[in-house]
Amino acid sequence: MLKPVSPTEVRDLLRNGARLVDIREPDEYESVHVEGAEPLPLSLARYMRLAPSRPEKPVIFTCHSGNRVGQNERMLEDLAGGPAYTMVGGMDGWISAALPVRRGMKYSLERQVRIAAGSLVFLGTLCGIVIHPVFLAVPFFVGGGLVFAGVTGFCGLGELLKKLPWNVRL
Repeated sequence: MLKPVSPTEVRDLLRNGARLVDIREPDEYESVHVEGAEPLPLSLARYMRLAPSRPEKPVIFTCHSGNRVGQNERMLEDLAGGPAYTMVGGMDGWISAALPVRRGMKYSLERQVRIAAGSLVFLGTLCGIVIHPVFLAVPFFVGGGLVFAGVTGFCGLGELLKKLPWNVRL
């Protein structure tokens, strides 16, 4: 069983050589994370190996709120191969404790795609009803694009959004 530790205890453990492993998905990690945290997306964790945990260098797992760590405790404990902890409250707890974070994009790319696609569908439908039925082509193509993205893994809208200034890294 992973031993629960508070965010301030985690800060102290990190200062003494512990490793913080963040199991959130890449877009979540990119939006906000603890400086020096090792990203290990839960979707890949069962296929990966970690350097074994040692008493002088334990592993601390975190996610957004602590729920994912709790739900996958057995697998993460096995993955650590030694002393392992879970940060109480996850990143939410760390932020609530006013500890320093590194911020990236305000909204993850996935969230930006949802906002853009939803807006296009809403506006296309509204314009199709109020102005002219030709505007109904917009939600038709957006829906088709989302199905295509789901089937192939390629999202044209996501690729376009990546090029916007707030998503470009220098």
